[in-house]
Amino acid sequence: MTKEDEPAIKTMGLTKKFGKFIAVNNLDLKVKKGEIYGLLGPNGAGKTTLIKMLCSILNPSTGSARVLGEQIPDGNIVSHIGYMPQETGVYMGLTVDQNLNFYGRVFNLDKNEIEKRKDELLKFVALEDWKHEMVENLSGGMKHRVSLACTLIHQPELLFLDEPTVGVDPELRVSFWDYFYQLRQKGVTILITTHYMDEARNCDRIGFMQHGHLIAEDAPLKLLEKSGKDSLEDAFLVYSRRDENTVRG
Repeated sequence: MTKEDEPAIKTMGLTKKFGKFIAVNNLDLKVKKGEIYGLLGPNGAGKTTLIKMLCSILNPSTGSARVLGEQIPDGNIVSHIGYMPQETGVYMGLTVDQNLNFYGRVFNLDKNEIEKRKDELLKFVALEDWKHEMVENLSGGMKHRVSLACTLIHQPELLFLDEPTVGVDPELRVSFWDYFYQLRQKGVTILITTHYMDEARNCDRIGFMQHGHLIAEDAPLKLLEKSGKDSLEDAFLVYSRRDENTVRG
């Protein structure tokens, strides 16, 4: 298999322990290139820890993972990925424009490229009229849009979006997903975590995560069909109970 044929993400027995606590437990995961893959699960399921390992922020305790064909952790992969954390990853004491300049320089873009990307992204996230506003003066939803723009400044091949719509009003959540579809059409791979079961239907495939491992994985409609339920929230409960029974058994 060539690197071009490899999945965007592949983990094998990936595990992360913090003392005696197992945050991610023997996880096997494949995410195809050019798909939107959603990780769903309650707080503490291990979603954020998994993303941080895939972004080479945390080292695995055991197991292995490949991201865009490279074994992680690998500092060189950073220039090819974008990571939008749960917390707003921008500087409050800078303007929207200054934040984009900063992240552009972090990724070694030249001045002309930064200016071009800024114009595209400010239009993309509908913040053209706010470019000279201090981020600290913006609403929570607007700060999220700034964070998304900064994540996209270097045109990453692979996006890790950790709860990007938390605290965002329903109308803006729809807009965010419009952005994600546009990126997918451009060939970008997206791994997104969410606990909003309704918006998970927008993903090509989703994985239900609990206690650090996947308890079910498939296209949204397939998961509903296999569970016999009409909502992903109810489907998750079905798979969760099956997993608990398996563990006890």
